[in-house]
Parts: sequence; C-alpha cells; structure tokens
Amino acid sequence: QVQLVESGGGLVQPGGSLRLSCTASGNIFRFNDVRWYRQTLSKEREFVAVLRVNGYTYYADSVKGRFTISRDNAANTVHLQMSSLKPEDTAVYYCNVQDLWGQGTQVTVSS
Repeated sequence: QVQLVESGGGLVQPGGSLRLSCTASGNIFRFNDVRWYRQTLSKEREFVAVLRVNGYTYYADSVKGRFTISRDNAANTVHLQMSSLKPEDTAVYYCNVQDLWGQGTQVTVSS
C-alpha cells in the first residue's frame, strides 16, 4: 500500500518560513488531488490547500498569499512552502490523498 510521509516541520519565529514535504512511496501525485490539512489540540483538522491533477490550486483564506503548494512528479513529492508565518499557524500538518494520510509534521511558530 502506498504510504505518505511528511517532513520539514520545526520551530520558526513569527515572520519566518518553512517548506513542508510530503513524499509518497508510489507515483500517485500526478494522478490524484493532494491536500494539506492542519490540526491543533483544541481544533478540528482544517483544510489548508489543495493541488488538483490539472494544476489548479486553492487555499484556505487564513493562508492565502502566504502558502504555496507545488508538486515534483519526478520525486513523488508535494511541497507546502509557508512564508510570513504566524503563531496561529502552529499545528500538526498532514498530507492527504483520497483516504491516505501521513503521520503529520509539527510546525511551531513562536518567538
């Protein structure tokens, strides 16, 4: 079964940047929509961004203009470039394809 593995999380100061990666064990990204979600302890998992097979992208209002989702088909990897990070972006970030989920990567934005 195909697995998703997220990486790239960490601690960053407000205003900083991080690039998250989601790598698949199989070549699935070019044939499926890929989504990023995030979750904190006090909130339900929320949608962050989607990259559709046709290249269309859509972002949650809270991250629009700051986050960019992209795909590297050769590397079976999807990235989430995050800039101008805010403390409220602190969460565990998950990659999702259909019913597949990764284990998540923690992003903490704090001074």
